[in-house]
Amino acid sequence: MEEPVNVLLVDDHQVVLDGFLARLELEPQIHVVGTASNGVDAIEAVGRWHPDVVLMDVSMPIMNGIDATRVIKSNFPNVKVIMLTMHDNREYIIQVMQAGAVGYMLKEISAENMVQAIKTVFQGATYFCESVTQTLFTQPIPVAHHPANPLSRREESILKLVAIGHSSKKIASLLDISYRTVETHRQNIKHKLDLHSTAQLAKYAVENGLVD
Repeated sequence: MEEPVNVLLVDDHQVVLDGFLARLELEPQIHVVGTASNGVDAIEAVGRWHPDVVLMDVSMPIMNGIDATRVIKSNFPNVKVIMLTMHDNREYIIQVMQAGAVGYMLKEISAENMVQAIKTVFQGATYFCESVTQTLFTQPIPVAHHPANPLSRREESILKLVAIGHSSKKIASLLDISYRTVETHRQNIKHKLDLHSTAQLAKYAVENGLVD
């Protein structure tokens, strides 16, 4: 049997923490190692329990989730952070990605999708709930980009979709091209940018205005 994914829950509302615990405690592949109620406690808890994944609230006292994520990713780069919020807010989404989080989901997410999100980021991919994907994808790609950007327009389109969590199969369907073509573009993008993971691609997309 595979080892369970160790998860830290961070939220300043006890009722929310209790709800998340109730959702996850019946999932054999998820193990909640502990909880925290603000960003400072979250940083300390990560150092103490070494979770694989952190479910992090955005708005908290003492230190918010975005600032805490920056510190956690600086000190514990292998920890995956999924940001939780009540708001489908574009500004939050961009700040979250820039801070180093690899997922963004609303607190109303179903238990099934929450477990899927945890497993997805643990395996090295990004996860954005459907409404967040819509918020990002419905915005047009800016005409002007950083002058050093080596990507073609098609590659930019594919990178944007990769950054917001779409699979190659889904991208092929959205752009009406073949799966093999998408995979070829993805490899070319990684080669041009000298990047090796989906998280790195997502960060590049944010920093270069593809999802901003």
